[in-house]
Amino acid sequence: MELSRQFWGYTWCSHGFVKISFGSYRIVLLIVLSGHTACLWQGSKLLVYGGENEHREYLSDVVIFDLKTAHWTQPDIRGTIPKGRARHAAAVYEDKLYVVGGLSGSETYTLDEICYLDLKTWTWSRSWSFVARFDHSTWIWGGRIWVFGGLDPNMERTGDIWWLDLKSSPAFKTAPALGGPDYSSPERAGPSPRSQYPQYNQSHHAATGSSGYTANSSSVQVRAASSSINKPVAPGAMSSVKFVSGPNIPSQALGTHFHVYSSGSLLDFVTPAGTIRPSECNLSALELDSLQWQKLAEGPEIFDPEYRWNYCAVNEDGTKAWLLGYPNEIPDNGTGGFEEYLSDVLPLDLRRFGLLGNDGSSEPIVMKGKMPASDTHPTSNLSSLGADLAAMFDHEPESGSGTDFTITGERDAQTDDYEMTPEASTPDADSSRQFLSPTATTSPPIHVHKLILRARWPHFTRVYNSQMAEFHTKKMHIPEPYSVVRAFLYYLYTDSIAPHPEYCPSLDSVAGLLVMANVYDMPRLRLLCLHRLSRELDVEHAAVVWERAGTAGEDWLKRRSASYCLTHWGRVVRTMGFRQLSRQSMMELCEVIDVEGRVVGGEELEIVGGLGGGKFGVGGLGREPGRSRQTAIEIDEGDGDDDEGMELS
Repeated sequence: MELSRQFWGYTWCSHGFVKISFGSYRIVLLIVLSGHTACLWQGSKLLVYGGENEHREYLSDVVIFDLKTAHWTQPDIRGTIPKGRARHAAAVYEDKLYVVGGLSGSETYTLDEICYLDLKTWTWSRSWSFVARFDHSTWIWGGRIWVFGGLDPNMERTGDIWWLDLKSSPAFKTAPALGGPDYSSPERAGPSPRSQYPQYNQSHHAATGSSGYTANSSSVQVRAASSSINKPVAPGAMSSVKFVSGPNIPSQALGTHFHVYSSGSLLDFVTPAGTIRPSECNLSALELDSLQWQKLAEGPEIFDPEYRWNYCAVNEDGTKAWLLGYPNEIPDNGTGGFEEYLSDVLPLDLRRFGLLGNDGSSEPIVMKGKMPASDTHPTSNLSSLGADLAAMFDHEPESGSGTDFTITGERDAQTDDYEMTPEASTPDADSSRQFLSPTATTSPPIHVHKLILRARWPHFTRVYNSQMAEFHTKKMHIPEPYSVVRAFLYYLYTDSIAPHPEYCPSLDSVAGLLVMANVYDMPRLRLLCLHRLSRELDVEHAAVVWERAGTAGEDWLKRRSASYCLTHWGRVVRTMGFRQLSRQSMMELCEVIDVEGRVVGGEELEIVGGLGGGKFGVGGLGREPGRSRQTAIEIDEGDGDDDEGMELS
């Protein structure tokens, strides 16, 4: 394999590749690497570490590329430099570059260590024993460093996930000390030519060209023999989970996988390859707080089987991803091998799959409890402002709450026992109904604050500024069920649609909120609804979610709900939600089934497999149990034990 000396960038606006020019230097740094890592730092810099050069030597150098100035720099590194390595993983967290695993040594063995580079002092820490992996992925979430995928020392692909708590040990919080014991290989290279430069003084010296770049000279960590010295175990709580089987667990042995982090989840892109059928490709997500897999989209919805993908990148916000690859049939355009690997880009908006992004995702429960929500609500799961405003929601003005506006909705199950109050028979109440149908049945009044509604609800602002009837009567009617209207107003106060026994009791209300988010053009509420509905979809509410998703124009959620309904058809048709569908909706849901489809149940279903949401032929009595772990499943899993399919160590 010939290593490339070119540096290319992809412009998202024009959707094309451009070759990057490196500043005004006549001698350009041409990195000749493979198997290195490049991490975004400070929003505009790439930290490039390690890799293998054209001489097949493993490197342990750090270089920095400034995306704004297109200049390369090389910091002065202090401390004990770790072994050179390639095909490792790295992540930046709290001004530290964490490095995990990789390949190293003259005999190319798998490293099981973790270390970090302090980016304030440019000092390496010692190395600790963690998990032996290469070609894996690593990321930071909830104060923990996570490792997933890759190959183990036996060259077997693994689906285990490991994590190490970084906040529970002072070793990861303080700057590394100089002169500590060296647990690296005894056959280390001599002093680096970088030692001629002064110690780091908050500035970098410009890196030289290929003839003088230290990563291609004697400073590299060449293939040293494996050290027999046992490294200490990494400090902090260390845990792992092995996913044994399950209808939603993607098999790492099939297809080409790309693992990225977004929105508190590990995303697994199972892309087309010669070892997997197009129908078995998919986008799956592992919720890190619950460690449960779910399928976000089927392969045909995303991937064209005529393409192969070699790289995956995600933006810093975790809202967009890009797959880089090439078509199966590559035209001969005289550009060489580069076009074979990077001729096409597939952009994906992750928000359409209910992913909120890294800013919108919540921290794990263990992180929430460390700080009170507010001075008056120390145990609320809301933000400080949301917890305080929630205490003022829906209280009559006589209570001193300061409410000055009333909103009503349609009567529903929550208002069946409601008795008309004296307020409902006053002249003001009668005048507020002049814009309603004479036969309209309204819900109890919901007392709110105009100031909050104007700040949080663009539609209300427009109505109020136009001085329509609601401006004069200080009352508004929303033609939606009372429970949905109440949940919507509660969201305006708290910016939350988390489960609440009074304000957002079920997925029916969330499905109604999705419709309101579409009607009033509220993108954040829409994302929150998609996120919760896609992750809490169950038998009782699947039919209602399917219908509301169609009303709101959410095709992805509608397809996912329809697939769930068909998988659990016998249970779904017996729910109250299904029976409350209109005749037209029932007919449309039934027509989702293929014209050649039929209902299979009882012993036949158990024999051919498919119980619990699996495919036919997977998990049946006539199949080996191991077969279910080697097949990518297309159907979402149903209700079951949350701990099914995993082993915890």
